[in-house]
Amino acid sequence: MFIDASDEALINRFSETRRRHPLSGDSLPLRAAIARERELLEPIIARADLRIDTSHTHVHQFRALILDRVMNRERSVLALQISSFGYKNGVPPDADFVFDVRCLPNPHWDPTLRSQTGRDEAVCAFLDATELAPRMVADIIEFLRTWVPRFEADNRSYLTVAVGCTGGRHRSVYVAERIAAEFRAGRHVVVTHRDT
Repeated sequence: MFIDASDEALINRFSETRRRHPLSGDSLPLRAAIARERELLEPIIARADLRIDTSHTHVHQFRALILDRVMNRERSVLALQISSFGYKNGVPPDADFVFDVRCLPNPHWDPTLRSQTGRDEAVCAFLDATELAPRMVADIIEFLRTWVPRFEADNRSYLTVAVGCTGGRHRSVYVAERIAAEFRAGRHVVVTHRDT
């Protein structure tokens, strides 16, 4: 297992803890030390069976990810991590598949739905009533049903599926939850909503 974070996240963490990077010094600034560390660790990164990006993860989410991805998973079954995100905050770097659902009608523009998320009944009803949202969900599920077994046959232990909309609160959450519901039977599924 290799635990990683973006350069920006690492720089912020070193600033917050006021600790020096082991490779930094008077002649090597922090950003260069992080780049050098990545070079040194490349052989280890390449051998990792499981890679977890913690750039947008707080300690409690990280603990849950470890428990879900490592401890509770059956060895022979590929685990699915399904994550929603907002494009305005960037695409999750550890995603194996990224689905863009920004083409779906946006509940954000309905003032009664704006403060809710894609897990709330009113937002789900709004999206269920459209022609596009159920079709998008069905198409993504069909794609995953076709290709997830191929990754499983190739001895992958997990696969990360990221679903993005503009803000990461409504459409992406709705689609991620619908996908997760389809794959829970017979497979270990972890759902996270990065930007809700």
